[in-house]
Amino acid sequence: MPFTPDDYNPHDFANRRHIGPSPAEMEEMLSVIGCDSLDALIDETVPGSIRQAEPLSFGPPKSERELIWYMREIAKQNSVLVTMIGQGYYGTVTPPAIQRYILENPAWYTAYTPYQPEISQGRLEALLNYQTMICDLTGLDVANASLLDESTAAAEAMAMAQRVAKTKAMGFFIDENCHPQNIEVMKTRAEPLGFEVIVGAPDDMPSEGLFGAIFQYPGTHGHARDFTGQMAALHDQKALGIVIADPLALTVLKEPGQMDADIAVGSTQRFGVPMGFGGPHAAYMACRDAHKRAMPGRIVGVSVDARGNKAYRLSLQTREQHIRREKATSNVCTAQALLAVMASFYAVFHGPVGLKAIAQEVHRKTVRVAEVLKAAGYVVEPDAFFDTITVEVGALQGAILKTAAAEGINLRRVGGTKLGLSIDETTRPASVEALWRAFGVEETYGAKSANICVPDALIRTTEYLTHPVFQMNRAETEMMRYMRRLADRDLALDRAMIPLGSCTMKLNAAAEMMPITWPEFSNIHPYAPTDQTQGYAALVKDLSAKLCEITGYDAMSLQPNSGAQGEYAGLLTIAAYHRANGDTQRSVCLIPTSAHGTNPASAQMCGMKVVVVKSAANGDIDLDDFRAKAEAAGDTLAACMITYPSTHGVFEETVREVCDITHQYGGQVYLDGANMNAMVGLSKPGELGSDVSHLNLHKTFAIPHGGGGPGMGPIGVKAHLAPYLPGHPATGGDEGPVSAAPFGSGMILPISWAYILMMGGDGLTQATKVAILNANYIAKRLEGAYDVLFKGKTGHVAHECILETRPFEKSAGVTVDDIAKRLMDNGFHAPTMSFPVAGTLMVEPTESETKAELDRFCTAMLAIRDEIAEIEAGKIDAANNPLKHAPHTVEDLIGEWDRPYSREQGCYPPGAFRVDKYWPPVNRVDNVYGDRHLICTCPPLEAYAEAAE
Repeated sequence: MPFTPDDYNPHDFANRRHIGPSPAEMEEMLSVIGCDSLDALIDETVPGSIRQAEPLSFGPPKSERELIWYMREIAKQNSVLVTMIGQGYYGTVTPPAIQRYILENPAWYTAYTPYQPEISQGRLEALLNYQTMICDLTGLDVANASLLDESTAAAEAMAMAQRVAKTKAMGFFIDENCHPQNIEVMKTRAEPLGFEVIVGAPDDMPSEGLFGAIFQYPGTHGHARDFTGQMAALHDQKALGIVIADPLALTVLKEPGQMDADIAVGSTQRFGVPMGFGGPHAAYMACRDAHKRAMPGRIVGVSVDARGNKAYRLSLQTREQHIRREKATSNVCTAQALLAVMASFYAVFHGPVGLKAIAQEVHRKTVRVAEVLKAAGYVVEPDAFFDTITVEVGALQGAILKTAAAEGINLRRVGGTKLGLSIDETTRPASVEALWRAFGVEETYGAKSANICVPDALIRTTEYLTHPVFQMNRAETEMMRYMRRLADRDLALDRAMIPLGSCTMKLNAAAEMMPITWPEFSNIHPYAPTDQTQGYAALVKDLSAKLCEITGYDAMSLQPNSGAQGEYAGLLTIAAYHRANGDTQRSVCLIPTSAHGTNPASAQMCGMKVVVVKSAANGDIDLDDFRAKAEAAGDTLAACMITYPSTHGVFEETVREVCDITHQYGGQVYLDGANMNAMVGLSKPGELGSDVSHLNLHKTFAIPHGGGGPGMGPIGVKAHLAPYLPGHPATGGDEGPVSAAPFGSGMILPISWAYILMMGGDGLTQATKVAILNANYIAKRLEGAYDVLFKGKTGHVAHECILETRPFEKSAGVTVDDIAKRLMDNGFHAPTMSFPVAGTLMVEPTESETKAELDRFCTAMLAIRDEIAEIEAGKIDAANNPLKHAPHTVEDLIGEWDRPYSREQGCYPPGAFRVDKYWPPVNRVDNVYGDRHLICTCPPLEAYAEAAE
């Protein structure tokens, strides 16, 4: 029987896999909105004055199968050698269970930052394990839940020391044995803050004029030494002492706390996280209890829920920069949660005995290598080391490097006559023998050395990882079930839509994720020779070119490894441009009241003076106020920072005028790219008058949020700013680096590249249109129940909308918190709360959600409005109702019930699934209790019992 071919393409990734609504569903949604077509909606929503003239053109998009083949071909251009370069990055064995059940599991990698604790208990427990691990290993009292990388953690520690030191001195001493990237990132941070950086040998540290000092332990060339004397000398001048410590070394070496250090930082990369061409990796920070309230980043703490049961939450200064803005002490807005979870499970997987055994084996291998090289006549330094040695080779340096590479080994070039080498847990006897051959020595590995090259006084004597979680049975069945139990407690994108405004929780497709764990991408050292990283070079070049075409910029830096880091890098680029032009007086940065909280914090970190610009009644920038303040700044105007579309979810038609005013007075325009998901393919920031933007690859370009990191915040600039982009000691450049690695978190760049390659120009543009469609559909469906605070002239919103919920507190005693917790009963993560307008909800559905999921969300929101109406009418008690008791748990379902509404109404509201219902593991968490009784490590079991009582 003949058939009629149709044009349906099952391999069309953009329209069949990534974009949620089908064409038929889009027609239904457009009918609800009142538009004839998707293009008509876009024409009515996006001002014609900002539309780009030419469509994006990247050639035909790739199917998933084509992409995987293509990525394999690119991966082949990277050479995976045995790395002995060290310098903060080491080979590590990722336990297959951790790779499969954590790194490759969407229950973990699609989760959002755990700001809603009731639906985040699993990753909060894993992060608490991480904090406990760090506190134990460093011997300090409090640790945060991770930072971006070791270098930025060191810079944060420096700034923290200046804030808490009881001295007015502005000098900061850096141990010359710190890794080069750490020194340079700290210098970058110090310059705009007016810190005087002194780099030298620890024994030459000044005895006055310092607010702090930092030391690498072990040093970049292997030196293991005790810094107790330096800490005492610093405390005598009321300064703080910081140690950058290798956590694996701390299982056998004296910990910073025993040296009387105040702060410790470092990287947990070698705890099972691949090198990945520089990241992402979880850096850590720990400090003494007295300084905990000055520590940047997130801290997981222990509290209780409404039933008195143990519950975890984020404590203290979480999102401090959104509250304190230009007075914030750090712009840290994210962490490396997924990688911290991996590192914590590595410690659980091995336990203290396993970690110590790994460290001892690494050390004994290194000693064996050193003994053979010494016997062959080489001068090997230092005498006391953990895993790294430096060998004097004279004029043979180049030849040995070349021979080692031919043997499949990368060494580190040190000066003109030395070579450095670091041993790790992946170093095999065959690799050691190949290493010796590169040095001209024929030797059989035999047994590991029985000698120890650590002084007795430097050997660790204290216990660590004593909590039961690190003592559990380490059979894989037990590990697998523990990981599953924690994952099941959380609500991630694999369960439901996460409609967080300004967060763009879109699909992270499996095909995009697959390549990152291939050895050719994951096992590459960031400082590997360039002839071994041609695959990454091709990726970086093409991704940068495509991002430039999307944004209208001329150059792109992929170095910033978070959005806030991108802001910081962009403003530093502007500051460098002004300095080069002799305009050193330019220091004023104009920022609207509606800006992201990180904007003023980033400006402050760059030494700029923040001047706040008012918003008009419709949410737009108040042009009169902007013009007046730009004029008042005059030749001191450095920049303005704006977000487009605005954080109010509207395309402002005055954006070009704002740019023109800024340029009129000699300033540069920083356009925050947080809302690029409403612009791609429709409008280019670089064509609106903007000079620089950061892009959130973890929002617009499909890198998953990982439960609070990783992220990437590359910056695009116009040509005149290109010479002032961040440099790096490994790749050159006139400006200082902002991240540890030249290309930030290189291992996750393939995700965004794959997304663009599979979507193509038309697919990316269609995704933007559907993101706008989905937001307008929700706004229309909720019309009459909730007011939408800000709309464009035609009555439409951009890709997100702000729902007015403040009147309910007066009419029914219902707060925005109550609505957020009630959404959990419906199986949803709440929209963004109280940003940019306090007491409201900002909803961003993204293009990836289907009409069915949008309708389920609307059903939940409308049912919540009905419950509020019943309170307003006096039909339900204002203090004893489903909203006030939300979220409801299984304990509520099976326990005693004395509430004036049914169990079904409480536990199974209209938006919830009947069969596949998500149950929050705890009732509403008590935030006040958590801050008053601050516990930031795994508490003993008796502490839980006391809390319940």
